[in-house]
Amino acid sequence: MLGVARRRLGSGCVLGQLAQALRPAAAARSYSAAAKEITVREALNSALDEEMSADPSVFLMGEEVGEYQGAYKISKGLLDKYGPDRVLDTPITEAGFTGIGVGAAYHGLRPIVEFMTFNFSMQAIDHIINSAAKSNYMSAGQISVPIVFRGPNGAAAGVGAQHSQCYAAWYAHVPGLKVLAPYSAEDARGLLKAAIRDPDPVVFLENELLYGESFPVSDEVLDSSFCLPIGKAKIERQGKDVTITAFSKMVGYALQAADILAKEGISAEVINLRSIRPLDRAAINASVRKTNRLVTVEEGFPQHGIGAEICMAVVEDSFEYLDAPVERIAGADVPMPYAANLERMAVPQVEDIVRAAKRACYRAVPMAATA
Repeated sequence: MLGVARRRLGSGCVLGQLAQALRPAAAARSYSAAAKEITVREALNSALDEEMSADPSVFLMGEEVGEYQGAYKISKGLLDKYGPDRVLDTPITEAGFTGIGVGAAYHGLRPIVEFMTFNFSMQAIDHIINSAAKSNYMSAGQISVPIVFRGPNGAAAGVGAQHSQCYAAWYAHVPGLKVLAPYSAEDARGLLKAAIRDPDPVVFLENELLYGESFPVSDEVLDSSFCLPIGKAKIERQGKDVTITAFSKMVGYALQAADILAKEGISAEVINLRSIRPLDRAAINASVRKTNRLVTVEEGFPQHGIGAEICMAVVEDSFEYLDAPVERIAGADVPMPYAANLERMAVPQVEDIVRAAKRACYRAVPMAATA
């Protein structure tokens, strides 16, 4: 692959110099190819493998993606299979290797840039927004930027304020970017394939705490041709009393809340957004027009968040269908605490969703009455 890059970019390019410094590592490929249940980690690994196999212009770059096989072992076995020309270990300089990736995309390659955490993407945000997101528009469509920026996003556990932010709202604010946030193994596999094949820059927000979770998958999902459409949400659970929207790890919390609510006679419909930008307004509004109530759930800060955007989408398109005020569940409006007990209070919990759904259904005392 880098032979192509050198011909297009010049033999003295930084990308070529990086590749020459690499050494291959012996690693066994390890993911489930036939089982009916796979982890999110295996789903991402298999998607990367299949897309790199299908398209020689696809390559992966980032810190420790090669010889260490990824900080979270998402790229396990890829260096051994594809070599250092297509799995590039980079220095600890996000601004540098992200700029190299965008430049490679300008020249027709399909880079996948991995951030060890999306908190570190702030070092490279100029390239993501000014170099990648705006180039197609500013070139009048002459320059496509088929690049994926991926890595863990949001809170993990005990890593403090500088490593716990959710960047969904940050990047969803920018025209020219597509922003995806998978929950399940099916989401991870199908959306990553879609992101790699897309002609535009895609921000792919994973969750560290979901990597080891297993999900059942069908034979269709395991097929190499499987791909999910960008911009389409998924109804994870049908319901008729209240709509709950969520993405990434919060989908699991919403489903747990729906189970609890069902025992109390409240039928909750859970929407897995999957795509943050573009947002599936049609699916959200169709659900609200059926249930007449809405609870939005997100890990990020409340102000200017994804929940606020969803609320406005419903107010604009379905206000007359609402039978109760919209309830918004989000992270606390403070930097993430380090102490475990405070950290739990700063992140939405299942019981928060349950209480909000009950308020929307007039089955609990409103918060204003207890203030």
